[in-house]
Amino acid sequence: MLELVKAGGWPMIPLLLLAVLAAAIVVERFWTLRRKEVLPPGLGQEVRTWATRGQLEPAHIESLRRTSPLGELLAAALDVRNRPRDQIRERIEDSGRHVVHRMEKFLNTLGSIASAGPLLGLLGTVVGMIQMFLGILDSGVGDVNQLAGGIGKALVCAAAGMIVAIPALMFHRYFRGRIAGYVIEMEKEATALVDALEARHPRPVVRPVVASTAATAGA
Repeated sequence: MLELVKAGGWPMIPLLLLAVLAAAIVVERFWTLRRKEVLPPGLGQEVRTWATRGQLEPAHIESLRRTSPLGELLAAALDVRNRPRDQIRERIEDSGRHVVHRMEKFLNTLGSIASAGPLLGLLGTVVGMIQMFLGILDSGVGDVNQLAGGIGKALVCAAAGMIVAIPALMFHRYFRGRIAGYVIEMEKEATALVDALEARHPRPVVRPVVASTAATAGA
């Protein structure tokens, strides 16, 4: 492996740095986006029980907000639980955008690595080809070692760029899909909580005045 790195020349240094950075991001995102950390089991049902029983102390809501992304979303709904349903949903959407932004942390960097890897590999290929032609210019085509060295550097850098980019792209797409799935489940839990709040505090139904007047006239 070390010989391949040496054969690739200086363009291999940024490629290795990108590989290390991509690996660190993947490990960190796997740890942060564990299901039990984002969607703690039973949390939605527990919060709905609080809402049904009226156990909505400020301390409970603040504790809920710190538990997980789902807890933060449900706490946002509880903050405005006495407002109309539309306003509750707006607050959930506002909080959800912040939650999703945090869950997508470093994913733009991972996507940039997936895009930059092949470009750096191409740069190494160009550098290798330039060195090869300069060697031919100085020594002629008879120096096979010089020719092989330039071609080898070009091929090693191109391969290294793809080795860095392909896993980075795959993990970038994987984490995007994972977050999208979490968002759908959090929306379901938030909607269930809004329904529970509405069931505990039903909105009075106001009959239209025109309909009431018409009914009285008919009688």
